[in-house]
Amino acid sequence: MIQTFLLGVLIGLTGALVPGPTLVATINASVRGGWATGLRISAGHALVEACLFVLIIIGIGSVGKVQDYSTGIAVVGGIALLVFGILTIRSSGVIDMEGKAQSAVANPYLAGFLTSVANPYFWMWWLTVGSALLLTAAQNAFYFAVAFLIGHWSADFGWYTVVSASVHQGKKILDERAYTWILRGCGVFLMIFGLYYLVSAVSFLQ
Repeated sequence: MIQTFLLGVLIGLTGALVPGPTLVATINASVRGGWATGLRISAGHALVEACLFVLIIIGIGSVGKVQDYSTGIAVVGGIALLVFGILTIRSSGVIDMEGKAQSAVANPYLAGFLTSVANPYFWMWWLTVGSALLLTAAQNAFYFAVAFLIGHWSADFGWYTVVSASVHQGKKILDERAYTWILRGCGVFLMIFGLYYLVSAVSFLQ
């Protein structure tokens, strides 16, 4: 179960690091809101994910039936991880650590919620990679899926808190060159894990 938790942290971190609406909202709100802004935005973000968790585990993949779809889950998850790995590497070339935006939601909880719901990347990730990983974890037991989600949230809360604390103190989050290489590393990790999933799909068929 510890391995599942750590996997949740690593996969969650690769998603959190990618520049997007939630990162922009965190940077904007942290200028006045303080270091805890990241925690509040993450809470709004986590609320959406909690709802998706319930839908995926209870509505789509009851633990007793997940075994029947192991091959399909591995194929979908593997392909999705490869795609998101490529997208992550591509996004590393157009990063903007200033997080400038035309507008921002005043309430950080609402900002975290709305930037998640309105982000197509978020839905694509959870309907492919996220659901596949959750269902794979659920093959062991329900609490393995919970461990994965807690690990995922740990990455979100940790990263956005670091961002908000850094911005509030008037410091740059990361050197853009270093950030670029970190994103590329995340992309490579996702692609390797995607290939692992596809290989496991072949083993399911044998």
